[in-house]
Amino acid sequence: MSGPVFRVRMADWEREREAMRAIRTPVFIQEQQVPQDIEWDDKDPLCVHALALDADGTPIGTGRLAPDGKIGRMAVLPEWRGRGVGAAILEFLVDSARERGVGQCHMNAQSHAVEFYRQHGFEAYDAEFLEAGIPDRRMKRTL
Repeated sequence: MSGPVFRVRMADWEREREAMRAIRTPVFIQEQQVPQDIEWDDKDPLCVHALALDADGTPIGTGRLAPDGKIGRMAVLPEWRGRGVGAAILEFLVDSARERGVGQCHMNAQSHAVEFYRQHGFEAYDAEFLEAGIPDRRMKRTL
């Protein structure tokens, strides 16, 4: 039996922002209680966005890559977690950074997800800190 069917592609923030908001709102604002004014910043139009879609084309996950190589806003709907969606989004963003000549990706990873990112070649550095009230660690990966 094959695994879940989904695909990851680049998304256009201007045309597809509502699809990405439909993932980030329940994950960050509702589930994790991130304040809206922190979640919605002025960086989205500058970023490369990844959008994961199920077999029917319904958005199930997203993430973004800033011009300086920072990966962020990684979110997967709860029913799709643990099924490879986050890994596929992360690799899409890392590949996008590499294609743009970025030498290193970095992020503020929620502490509970540090091991996930380690499995994908990122290493933690610096002490744990709070971002939007959530324990985070800084992580990086040389490309």
